[in-house]
Order: sequence, then structure tokens, then C-alpha cells
Amino acid sequence: MLSLRCLEAIEAVRQHKAFFASKVAAMVLEAYLKGGKRLVGEKASPHELTPRERQIVQLLAEGKSNKEVASALEISLHTVVTHRSNIMHKLEAHSVSELARYAIRNNLVSA
Repeated sequence: MLSLRCLEAIEAVRQHKAFFASKVAAMVLEAYLKGGKRLVGEKASPHELTPRERQIVQLLAEGKSNKEVASALEISLHTVVTHRSNIMHKLEAHSVSELARYAIRNNLVSA
């Protein structure tokens, strides 16, 4: 005989609805409550940038070009461009000057 949870799962699938086991639902809720995702328009905090992203922001804020950052960190130019794109997206920044302001406000560089 099928349990009530199994019957609920079958009915949800039959109606093309999502069904999560209670453990999965609890994990999703816990991650959400711990801030697993920012609200739209909410900027990343410094700890949400990876250590490498913080290094790149620091070097860009100091006026280094992508090529100079790549050389300083001994990584490819393409990798720097990818990191920079990810950083700009996370911070909702649209220019290097915005990255510089972010770096100053978050003590990644001094003014």
C-alpha cells in the first residue's frame, strides 16, 4: 500500500506541479532564510566576492588595466575579463569607477 506522501507526489506529478520530499523542502527553505539569494537590486557585500574577485577589484581600483591584472596575478587575460564581468554583475556596477568606489567603501584600497 502506498503512503500518503507517495500519493501526494503522484498527484502533484499528474498535475504537472513540483513536489519536494520534506527533507528537500526543508533544505531549500533553510538556504533561502540564510540569505541564499539577494533581493533584486540588493548589492553584494564584500564577503560575497571570492578572494580572487577581491584581488581583481583591488587591482582595477588601483588603475591597472585588464592586461596588467592578468600579468600581476599570472592568469590569462580572458580569465580577468570573465572575473571582471562576474564582479560587475554581482555588484551591479557599470564602470570601473563604480568598482573603485566600491573598493574604497569596503576598504579594499585606500582613497
